[in-house]
Amino acid sequence: MDWDDAYANAPYIPSAEAYPPRWAAEAAAFRARARGQTGQSYGPHPRQGFDLFLPEAEPSGLVVFVHGGYWMKFDRSLWSHLAAGAVARGWAVAMPSYRLAPEVAIPDITADIRAAVEAIASRVPGGPLVLAGHSAGGHLVARMLCGDTAPGASADRIARVVPISPVSDLRPLLSTQMAGPLHLDAATAAAESPALMTPRADVPVHVWVGGDERPVFVDQARCLAEAWPGAALTVDEGRHHFDVIEGLTRPDSPLTGALLDGL
Repeated sequence: MDWDDAYANAPYIPSAEAYPPRWAAEAAAFRARARGQTGQSYGPHPRQGFDLFLPEAEPSGLVVFVHGGYWMKFDRSLWSHLAAGAVARGWAVAMPSYRLAPEVAIPDITADIRAAVEAIASRVPGGPLVLAGHSAGGHLVARMLCGDTAPGASADRIARVVPISPVSDLRPLLSTQMAGPLHLDAATAAAESPALMTPRADVPVHVWVGGDERPVFVDQARCLAEAWPGAALTVDEGRHHFDVIEGLTRPDSPLTGALLDGL
């Protein structure tokens, strides 16, 4: 099996090259009209920062969304518009950036998200905390439910985790060219795989994946949902890896509902 091809999304998505500039434009337009604070720091590195978007009234709670990019690219500036759905429903939404490989390894990035969640939660101290993330971000938010990385005092506020198209078992990546820049070896791949860990039992998890994604991503989503007792799984038919997150822009979408309904 060609594992590099199996994990390549763009070649199998029509007009894939148009998505990043569109994301950037939509994110900038949202920031221009949104309430909140951008460029907040949670650590000394330039990438250890977050943007916080606020509703008009006192927030009902806090959503932290962690972006993807195979732990090697992108930052929070491309995804601001994905806060729109939850903000419209009265929730605060934070978008952190994090250090990237190959400057750092995946355990360092996991530690960044732990620190980010702690810092962000202190800024919005009331209400439940929902963690959502896409692709590598799905991996990172799932890791926050594992005992070795629970984000301090704010861990008790976590009410739901929604990994979207997550990479839940990192061991197949050892057979890709990404293994080198990710500093990935067998021990690290196992230690950073949420599907191989026992999560907190008291936090609902809803795994979400597009029905038109590469088969390995559907497999990765099913793997996590089956490994974690009680986890829900939605296969969003007709959605691929780049548009599966678009529901977050709308307050009435099923994906935004998966984050917030009942909280």
